[in-house]
Amino acid sequence: MDENIELLEYMFRNSEMCVHTLTKLLEDLDGKENRIKKLIDDEKKKYKDFMDEAQKIIKKNKYEIKDNSTMSKIMSTMGIKKEVMKDNSDSAIAHMITEGINLGILDIETKIKHYKDCVDKKVYKLAKEYLEYQQGEIEKLKEYL
Repeated sequence: MDENIELLEYMFRNSEMCVHTLTKLLEDLDGKENRIKKLIDDEKKKYKDFMDEAQKIIKKNKYEIKDNSTMSKIMSTMGIKKEVMKDNSDSAIAHMITEGINLGILDIETKIKHYKDCVDKKVYKLAKEYLEYQQGEIEKLKEYL
């Protein structure tokens, strides 16, 4: 697989899953008095921007990529519901989001390291911005832990 496609597909699929899970999380927190909801909504919008940008490059270059499976979305939705039912405190929500972002950081760092010399500069720049965004979100989430 072309490295550009692989990196773009990763960013698209990861940000698509983030938008999905954060949307479901906000639905589960609806009517609750969590202070973290504004941060979650802002994150959802930013991940949507990354998803759209990756998709724009994908379409422009006529790359073929796979979407996230329905099963993975169902599983994430069930996991979120379970966690929110168990503990919907801002601290618990921040911890759950932080765990997910940390996994994403590890993945994108590895991909950036492997592909930095062989991907298009625009794709590389987007990947670096994606990584930096996620690292910044960890710092914001620490306020709630």
